[in-house]
Amino acid sequence: MPRRYDEKRFDLKHLRATAERCKNWGRWGPDDEAGTLNFISPADVVAAGKLIRRGKVFSLGLNFDKNGPQRGLWGNRFNPIHTMLATGTDAVAGVQDKGGIRYADDMVSLPMQCGTQWDALGHIFYDEKMWNGYDARLVDCNGAQKNSIDKVKDRMVGRGVLLDVARHLGVAYLEDGTAITSDDLDATAKAQAVEVRRGDFVIVRTGQMEQRLDCGDWGGYAGGDAPGLAFETADWIFKKEIAAICTDTWGCEVRPNETTEASQPWHWVVIPMIGITMGEIFYLRDLAADCAKDRVYEFLFCGPPLPVTHAVGSPINPMAVK
Repeated sequence: MPRRYDEKRFDLKHLRATAERCKNWGRWGPDDEAGTLNFISPADVVAAGKLIRRGKVFSLGLNFDKNGPQRGLWGNRFNPIHTMLATGTDAVAGVQDKGGIRYADDMVSLPMQCGTQWDALGHIFYDEKMWNGYDARLVDCNGAQKNSIDKVKDRMVGRGVLLDVARHLGVAYLEDGTAITSDDLDATAKAQAVEVRRGDFVIVRTGQMEQRLDCGDWGGYAGGDAPGLAFETADWIFKKEIAAICTDTWGCEVRPNETTEASQPWHWVVIPMIGITMGEIFYLRDLAADCAKDRVYEFLFCGPPLPVTHAVGSPINPMAVK
């Protein structure tokens, strides 16, 4: 069973030991900026395509709008601001007639990580370094000169696996502060009769997002306490050699954190040291219901980022195709 966050505590020494043990720097050469996405081979993509049997497509993205989860709890993140630049009202009023065409146009202002999104490898630093040992100062006012999200714009496709931990445990959702252990991940995979393989996009469902959507109140969802992956799962991720890890929570790892000596300690290890791209705020209700119905928990996954040059994250609308 998942444990409460306060049942196990560790110090900074343990964090650093885990970071060194799981370090992938140089594994794909000194110039690499893709990290564990390198585990996906062309043959893996071909095989993932063969998982499509029904042509059923599931969107795993939240709508980007003013009703999103941001409530000012984390940094400067806010919900998307949608602005109309030209409208039907303008057209009917004749404002556009000199141009010879009547039209609508719009724009959106948003933090790159305000909704369903990827964390790029330049998002988190370990001391003064980021993924593959690059200097953290290479992310400056002009953006990330290394490890930016546009460097992997053609790498986010392969075999997806849903680990529905909440359903496996017989609950609608996991309570805040519930830490999902490596044993929980393995037990869920076994119960679902699905194998986690090298190069997979592993998606973990806690049910937290659905609970917040159903009650009509995001509360502290985006920045507060949450169920999530225990710190120990950094070793699981490293050993499994998966391509990416995603969840239906805002930060993947359990909150409150399992240490008082670092904030988001799991992030410290998995992004800059292991080199894994992380997906957050994934909408999983429809996919999870379908997987529970047909007992098929693998599918073609496709979730390309917006190729924003030098960005350290990207909003996405990822797809699972069965």
